[in-house]
Formats: sequence, structure tokens, C-alpha cells
Amino acid sequence: MLAATFLGGAKSRLLPASIPFRYFSAAAFFHILAWGALLIAADRLAGFTGGPGMVLAAIHLLTLGVLVMTAMGAAFQLLPVATRRPLARGPTRACFWLLAPGTLALTHGMASLGGGVGAEPAMLAGGLAVTAGLAGFALVVGDNLRRAGDMPVVAAHGWAALLALAGFSALGLALAADFTTGFLADHQAAALTHLVLAGFGFMGLLVLGFSHVLVPMFALSRVLPAPLGWSQFWLASAACALGAIATWIASPVALAVAFLVGLGAATAYLWLMRMALRTGMRKRLGLSFLMIKLSWAMLVLCLALGLALALGAPVPNGATLFGFLLLVGWLLTFLTGILQRIMPFLASMHAAGAGGKPALLSDLTADLPLRLHAACHFAAVLLCSAGIVTEWALLTCLGAAAGLAGALSFAAFAFLIVVRLKRAPI
Repeated sequence: MLAATFLGGAKSRLLPASIPFRYFSAAAFFHILAWGALLIAADRLAGFTGGPGMVLAAIHLLTLGVLVMTAMGAAFQLLPVATRRPLARGPTRACFWLLAPGTLALTHGMASLGGGVGAEPAMLAGGLAVTAGLAGFALVVGDNLRRAGDMPVVAAHGWAALLALAGFSALGLALAADFTTGFLADHQAAALTHLVLAGFGFMGLLVLGFSHVLVPMFALSRVLPAPLGWSQFWLASAACALGAIATWIASPVALAVAFLVGLGAATAYLWLMRMALRTGMRKRLGLSFLMIKLSWAMLVLCLALGLALALGAPVPNGATLFGFLLLVGWLLTFLTGILQRIMPFLASMHAAGAGGKPALLSDLTADLPLRLHAACHFAAVLLCSAGIVTEWALLTCLGAAAGLAGALSFAAFAFLIVVRLKRAPI
């Protein structure tokens, strides 16, 4: 249904190609930096429990540089088409120029704190710039969601994600300041709450909400049933809120309940996605949907691991493994899979000729880099997970090296799309 909207008069609501593609290109760049930083700190990953250093920098290169950058680019482009409400172009550009250099400054400060020159000012300035960029994103998207009366389930996910954004941004600034002032009573509890609000609250709810648009669009399926969509939303929102409270007060019982509710939300979500794929007219969805399906399995595995840890299961380095499966196993796998569809699709629309006929996706997509990326990415997930559990640094190092090779391959795919878009007749 949304594909028809794109093809039927929505071209006027497309932003200039330079806006979404600068976000996606930056995400590909930060993808390389994140795996490179993790490769440098591979021997410190398994025992990481928080604190400044290269591991923390790698985490934020991934979360802010890749995950948030991708979400912002996708939201800025897809929301105005789905809601039939245009966006102002100036704020979308301003958000990028706050987020990208802010992330670089913030992660430089994190990596250098305690030994680098100018680390503390860089971290503070970067944190403020990132927060300003996220605030701009919230204002722009909130204004668009306010007028999205014809897609209430997606809009509800968006509003809840923006609420989580406010929480994790405030906590992020507090945590950055706490490294030098030590004013927080429990830094680790605040960091876990920050992770829950950022990973499950902001990014997770955006992924669940946008899936209601993107998966049916690419599968060419019918509109998903709203009642089950609302059940998914309320369960996911309750799980995120309860998880944030549980980590803040350090209550294992409340955390276990949060993971049980989260598994309920995941069940409703996967049922809806199965329905979309089963009723879709396009059955051969290719490598991108193989990655998306595997990301769904990682979501369930992550929630099951979280429940086991809350109940006291003795999983070696379980908290680190949980964070890795959340950020890399689920979110990064899903977003790189969906980008394989979004980037050629948007490029084909921007490359449409005077007659309005989109360019062929096969003319804009390079398959070999994507196959290399998929193989390297899954090797990285398996090797790093094994390295975390066994505390064998060689496995983590090999996994990070595979992840870096995959990131370079994915960057080649993104670069070739941009080059072919520039050469395409407009």
C-alpha cells in the first residue's frame, strides 16, 4: 500500500536525495569506525561492565553513529510520504550537522578520558551537540506525527519512542558529567536504564513501529490488523517502562516481569510480521529479508537471555552478551537488512525520469558487497558472542575483524548506490 503511495503522487513529498543519503552514508562510515574501535579493544569486551574507554566509544559509535543515524534518515524520508505531510528541509539538515560531529567528539572524549588531551571538553561538547540534534529530530518528527491521523498504531510507537528519547538523552548527559563529577548515586544503574531506554525504548519502538510500514511495503502485503498492532504497542511500551524502572531501582523481580512482557510484545510483533510475509504478493525477498528474519530470532534470544539473567542464571559475562545481542544481534542486523531495501528503493524514485518511471533496482544495487557483508556480519555475531562467553580474546578479535570487513563491504554497497544515483538520468 505504501509502495503505491510512493508511485502515486508522493514524489512531491520526497526530500532531496542528499538529505536521506547523507544520513545513510554517515551510518555506513560510523559502521566502519564502530567495528574498528571494537577491534582495538577486543581484549576488553568480555569483561566490560561500564566506564570510559575504547569499548564505550565503540558502543556509542554504533548506537549514535549507525543506529540513530539510520533511524533519523529513514524517519525524515518515510514519515512525510506515509503521513502525506511534508517536512521542512532546513531542520533535517541541521540535525545531521549536530549529530555527526557531536558523535565524533563524544566518542573521542570517551575513548581518551583519563589520558587524552581535551577529553573532558570534547565529551561535554559532543554530548550537548548530540542532545541538540536529537531534540531537533524529536520536534520535527513530533510535528509530523501530530498530523498522522490515518496511521495511529505507527504514530503511537513514534510518540512512545520520542518519550524514551527524552529519557535516555537526559541520562546520557548525566552519565557523561558523572565521569568527572561523580554526582550520581549509582552510575551503573543509571547506565543500565540508559541502555534500556535507548535500545528497547527509542530504537526498539521505532523498529517495531516502522515495521508496520516497511515490511508490508516490501512484501506487497495487505494492511496489518490494528487490534493486534495495538496489543504489540501496549505490551512493548509497558515492557520498556517497567524495564527502565527495574534497572533504576535494581529490582530483579521487576526486571524479570519486564522481560516476560517484552516476550509477549515480541510474540505479537512476530505474528504480525509472519502475517505480512504470508499474505504478501512478493515471495522472493532475497538476502535483505534473510537478515531481517535472523534479527527477529536475535530479538527473541536477547529477551530470553535477559529473563534468564534476571532469574539468576549463571551465564558467563551474561550482561555483556545481552548488550551485544541487543545492539548488534537484533538492531544492527535489522537496520542493515532494511537499508539494503530502503537505499535502492529511494534511489530508484529519485532517479525516475521525466515520465515518472522509477529506475530498476537491479541497476542501482551491487549484490556482491551485500553477500560479503552478510557472511562477515553473521561471523562477527557468532565469534564475538563466543568470545564474550569464553573470555577468549582471540575469538572476539576475529569477530571484530569480520565485522570490520563486513562494514567495509556494506560501505562499498552504499557508495555504489550514491555513484549510480548521480549518474542516473533525472
